Parts: sequence; C-alpha cells; structure tokens
Amino acid sequence: MGVKKVLMLCLTCVLVIAIAACGSNNGNSGNNKVSNAGNGGTAPESTPETATDAPKELTKIKVALDWTPNTNHTGLYAAQELGYYKEEGLDVEIVQPGAAGADTMVTSGEAAFGISAQESLTLARLQGVPLVSIAAIIQHNTSGFAAPVDRKIKSPKDFEGKTYGGWGSPAEEAALKAIMDPEGGDVKKVKLVNIGEADYFTAVKRDIDFAWIFYAWTGIEAELRGEPLDMLYLKDYAPQLDYYTPVLTTSEKQIADDPELVKAFMKATSKGYQYAIDRPEEAAAVLSKAVPDLDAKLVLASQKWLSPKYKDDAPRWGEQKAEVWQNYADWMYGLKLLDKPLDVPGTFTNDFLPDTP
Repeated sequence: MGVKKVLMLCLTCVLVIAIAACGSNNGNSGNNKVSNAGNGGTAPESTPETATDAPKELTKIKVALDWTPNTNHTGLYAAQELGYYKEEGLDVEIVQPGAAGADTMVTSGEAAFGISAQESLTLARLQGVPLVSIAAIIQHNTSGFAAPVDRKIKSPKDFEGKTYGGWGSPAEEAALKAIMDPEGGDVKKVKLVNIGEADYFTAVKRDIDFAWIFYAWTGIEAELRGEPLDMLYLKDYAPQLDYYTPVLTTSEKQIADDPELVKAFMKATSKGYQYAIDRPEEAAAVLSKAVPDLDAKLVLASQKWLSPKYKDDAPRWGEQKAEVWQNYADWMYGLKLLDKPLDVPGTFTNDFLPDTP
C-alpha cells in the first residue's frame, strides 16, 4: 500500500465531501434513533411489554475503510471477530470505500465511522466539512521515502540526481524539500515523475529510484521478497511531518445525535487494537480469516512490525495531541498549500477514548 494511493483519495475526495456536507443536515436533529446510525436502515424498537423478554436489538452501523483491508485495520476486525462490538450492542459492517471515499461516506451518513488521514481531514475541515478525528490508529507516521539499497540513498541529500516516482501533488515536493533542506540537499536536483498507479516494485526496476511508501506494508513486502530497502522516515527528519496517518473519523452530526454510540464504538474498537498490540500473531490470523485474499505471510510479518507502533509512547491507544495537528497545518499553510489556518480544537477529540481498553 503506497502513500500515493492514500493521498490521491484525500485530494480527489475533498470537493465531493464538501458538496455532500452542504446537502446534508449536520445539525442536531434530536430525534435520530441509534438504530439509524450510518446504515440507512431502521431496526425495530422494543415495546414495554416485550423489552424484558426479547433479546437486545443490535445497532447496525458501517465503518468505511480508506483502502483495501490491511494491518492498519486489524483492530476493527478483531473487535468484530471477538465479539467486542456485540458486547456494546453494535452490529458492525466493515466496508471498502468505493469511488466516493470513506470521508464522503461518513459525511453523508452512509457510514457512521471511517478511516482517514490527517492530511485529508485537514483539507476537509478547511472546506467546511464536519468530520472529526476520534482516534489516531498509529501514533507516529510510519511513511517515508524508500529506495532499493543499490541506489545508495542513505540520507535526504542523496536524493539529488535521482528520480522520484509519485503522483504529481505539490505536497510531495514540499515533503522532499522539508527533509532535504536541513541536510543541505536541493530538491530542484531531484527528477520528479508521475508513475500513476504503477506498482512500487515494478516502478523501481523500470522508471524510478525511490518513492513514498508505508513501511508496514510495502516495506515488509520488500523484506519478504528479498529486496531490501533504504527507508528514510519523514518523522526522523522533519517533526512537522510526524502526523497521524491513519485516523478514525466520525461526523459532528453523529457526535451530536448519539454520543453514547460513539463512546460504545470506541470502547470496543480500543479493545480490538489492544488485542492486536498484545497478541500480534493471533490478530494477524483474525485479519487473514476475515480477508482470505490477503497474503497470510505478509499479514503476519506486517502485524508483528506494526503492533507495537499502534500505541507506541502514548498513554493509551488512539490518543491525539493538538500540537501534532497544529504543526502539520501550520507547515502546509506556510507553504500556501492551505488557504487559511486550521481550527485545530474542532478537528479532533480524545473524549470518546476509554480510560482503559
């Protein structure tokens, strides 16, 4: 899974999200039932005569992924498989985003929750889209620029004279510049080419020297292929690029209409990610069972690498810091990649995280 795919969705979905937000009722209607959350259907309500006799009706909700299933999502599948959602009265369906994207699905109410990234949410909020980040799935940015070891790229300065393969976003050159400048490198000496949807492993053999990847998936796949990489993580060179990717989101409307549902969902999801932290091998088996088309060896190796990084140095899984959101937004605004400063306090919340998983 490359950063290219994630950020292409981020950039192409913002306009669609803004239109969806304008067409939806994002105020607190005060009369939405829990059973209507993010699934478009209505579950029967118990009458006073049958409430004590009938089994509890589970609330059906959807969670939209940001891309195809991978180890970023393991906690969701664990919470589903191990019954944590059912314990909270939830019947959760995990769905792929389709052409519209997860942000649009959450904004429109098609899904109650979704997977996004700080980059996407920053852009969306500045378009007036009422999405809110409710948890950081991974505490620190695990993406960076990767090259086969034979390209001899050991520091950002070594990008000079090399060819970078991306998708043509201004954010790419900005990120390259951010980590090259402190090392005395000149981004103008890097050849930037658009490789579209080309596979990383094909592209580095044919067209390019390095690309922007998430190590937990593409980097681990390279290890399994016996194709070692030199990986330069963004966070190691530019603190402003140690942002949250991915994050869990919901809408302001969902929070206003049914905060207890959000709390219940986060309690179960936190347990799912804690399970993946504590038991990576078993968690990998859960993901492989749920999505049998995935390469089980890659899932297991990726899970072992990623599990410690979900929580990392945070006091609990999902915790977000205002300075992480502020630093990234300020950097983007300073480069004129944002039209105005971000209102950070409304963009994220830790209020729905349980004190303990």
